[in-house]
Amino acid sequence: MLTIKRLDLAEARVLIEGAAAKASDIGVPMCIAIVDESGNLIAFERMNGGKISSVTIAQDKAFTAAAAKKATHDYNAVNVPGSLAFGIHTEVGGRISSVGGGLPVTVDGEVVGGIGLSSGTPQQDMDCAQAGIAYFESQGG
Repeated sequence: MLTIKRLDLAEARVLIEGAAAKASDIGVPMCIAIVDESGNLIAFERMNGGKISSVTIAQDKAFTAAAAKKATHDYNAVNVPGSLAFGIHTEVGGRISSVGGGLPVTVDGEVVGGIGLSSGTPQQDMDCAQAGIAYFESQGG
C-alpha cells in the first residue's frame, strides 16, 4: 500500500497568497493554479486583470511541474529541435508546458503538488511561483 503526501486546501491557499503578494508587488495580475501531486487542481485564483488565456496556461504549468516533478523551465531548455525531448509539449494532450512559471512543491524532498502562474513574462511568472513557494515554506510548509 502507498502512503501519499498531498497538499490540502489550506496549504494551497498559502501558496496562492504568497504568489499573489509578489504579483501585486510587481504590478502584474496573475492567474495562479495549485495542483496536488498527480496534477489535479486544488485551488485557482485569477487576480483582477489576469489574462483570460492564462487561466488554462497556469493550470497546465502546475500540472507539468507536479506530474513530471520538475520545473517547466527545465523542459524549455531541452524542448528544442535536435533534442531527444523536442516535442514534449505535444504530449498528454498538449498539457505539458515548457514555458517558465511552473514549479513543483516539495515537502521533505517529496513532491506534494505544483504551482503554476501565467499572465506576465516567463521570468515574472517564475519569480511569483518561487515567491509562493518561499511563503509556503516560511509558514511551515
